[in-house]
Amino acid sequence: MITRSVLSEITALILHTLLGTFTVLGQAQPPASPVSPALENSGKPMVLPYRCTLDDIQWAGLSCSEDEPCPIYLELSAAESSGARLFVAGNIHSSTVTLYSVLLGSEDSGHTWREAHAPIRGADLDHIQFFDTATGWAGGEVLFPLPEDPFLLFTGDGGRTWRQRPIFGEASNGSLVEFRFTSRTSGNVILDRGAGNGRERYALYESPDGGETWAFRQENDRPLHLARPAGQAAAPSPGWRVRADGPTQAFHIERLEGERWTGVAAFSVKLNACKPPEPSPEPPPAP
Repeated sequence: MITRSVLSEITALILHTLLGTFTVLGQAQPPASPVSPALENSGKPMVLPYRCTLDDIQWAGLSCSEDEPCPIYLELSAAESSGARLFVAGNIHSSTVTLYSVLLGSEDSGHTWREAHAPIRGADLDHIQFFDTATGWAGGEVLFPLPEDPFLLFTGDGGRTWRQRPIFGEASNGSLVEFRFTSRTSGNVILDRGAGNGRERYALYESPDGGETWAFRQENDRPLHLARPAGQAAAPSPGWRVRADGPTQAFHIERLEGERWTGVAAFSVKLNACKPPEPSPEPPPAP
């Protein structure tokens, strides 16, 4: 026989489980990634397998229909490697709204690609830096409805896993202009806080713990730039770049080999258009 005390414990356990489930479902991230299948590089521009949902349309305020679907585009901004791994970052957007961030990774020199981090709704990723083969960061901000909440994605295992770290502990306007880490722990970031915010527009922050916390160091109405580390005569040549190509309507990922850029992969600018999903068929009437 189940006593009242045991029944109360069971009820409490069920409620705790349900509340945990509701908390997960209530987060800003969508319950399922809109970009999940692996991509095979056949030499032609790959098309990111984005699938627009009714929730995406409603969230972004898009006016899409079956007859007039909303065009959707991919934009890539940065590429970087960690040992044998290669990463590219950017966003998925309509003509008016940024829908999701994009961080893709390849472990076989660009032959196959998978999501390295789940897309973040309304956000863009436009910077990547690896200090060594294990430690790296990708940076961006939320762009909808305005640039705000700049953040970093951190990896300590060469890009196998990434963890999101906000620059600030609370909501804040602004976008990430530039960041650089000179060790696994020491780094600086420059933020554009926007015009007309009542403060100097540009701000420099410093982190002593790999981006976990940030301390204010400087601000100015003129753009700020990160100085080269002491003893470094010139900035190192970038090993990777993203090049937009008009004739192929694609972003080409290229590696610098000597004095020549060599193509490794390409991603199509145009993705599947957004349109309302087809309604489920009505069940047949009961006999």
